[in-house]
Amino acid sequence: MTRLRFVAAIVPALMLAACSPPTVPDVTYYQLPPPPAQQHLPQPLTVLPIEVATFRAEGVYAEQSVLYATTPDAGALRAYHYQLWSDPPSRGLQERLTNRLRDAGVSALVTDRLPASVEALRVRGRILRYERVPQAQGAVAEVAFEMRVEQDSGEPLLEQSYRAEQAAAGETMAATAQAFGTAVDAAFAKFQADLVALTGGKP
Repeated sequence: MTRLRFVAAIVPALMLAACSPPTVPDVTYYQLPPPPAQQHLPQPLTVLPIEVATFRAEGVYAEQSVLYATTPDAGALRAYHYQLWSDPPSRGLQERLTNRLRDAGVSALVTDRLPASVEALRVRGRILRYERVPQAQGAVAEVAFEMRVEQDSGEPLLEQSYRAEQAAAGETMAATAQAFGTAVDAAFAKFQADLVALTGGKP
């Protein structure tokens, strides 16, 4: 009788455990690492303020999820469900570039918002690539941006694409976030050199 009672008690518990849903992973938010220190120019290169707009992001690049390619040629992209950027890349990149140009002293005023009536150099960026790509040696962060600088006429003074990639130091997402930071800074450094040349300075 004792054995029958035991079986009668354990069977419902086992059935209940079998019907329990799997544990949902925790959502993790990632940030780019702090950028390297900028060498501050002795004086601004332009008297005009600089406005850095929110980056345009189309399709999957508008998502907050970290994107990854399923093949080394990045022919297909997927989004991680529980691995997210702390800010959408369109906003995070705007903030990073604004701070970079401000710290370098390219202009006395570098901001993310100016009235349309204020004469300024306006920087517009568009995300072309921003994904984690598997390679034989491990994961690689690949980024590409289309950058445009215009004055109030709307006519472009500079329109160029900038690309960079950086191998992650390990397989973790934290290592990938570090690699993204390095790749983004490398692409922004190329753009900044062109912007400096545009405003009459030397890179």
